[in-house]
Amino acid sequence: MKRHESQKRKFKALVYRWADKLDVKVIWLGVRPMRNKWASCSTNGHLNFNAELLDLDETLWDYVIVHELLHFFVPNHGRLWKSLMRAHLGGYEVMEAELARCCQ
Repeated sequence: MKRHESQKRKFKALVYRWADKLDVKVIWLGVRPMRNKWASCSTNGHLNFNAELLDLDETLWDYVIVHELLHFFVPNHGRLWKSLMRAHLGGYEVMEAELARCCQ
């Protein structure tokens, strides 16, 4: 349990670093069990991340965090969102594929 709390603190710190970099104001940040998705956000600054992320390779955290934070600016996964993902994470598609592969 101690390791999990340490991972949670590390994960949350990374979320706040990315939020600062992307100029997103996070009002509330939760890491909790979620059934069908890795994360969710609301326009009022609330973010939830799936607790299962803490058990994944940390290199995938950036993908999920940036993916979700960009939805504060772009609500879909269209060309603008993809362009912003590429600007911040380069070949993000590799991370996206790895997340899909490891967690089918």
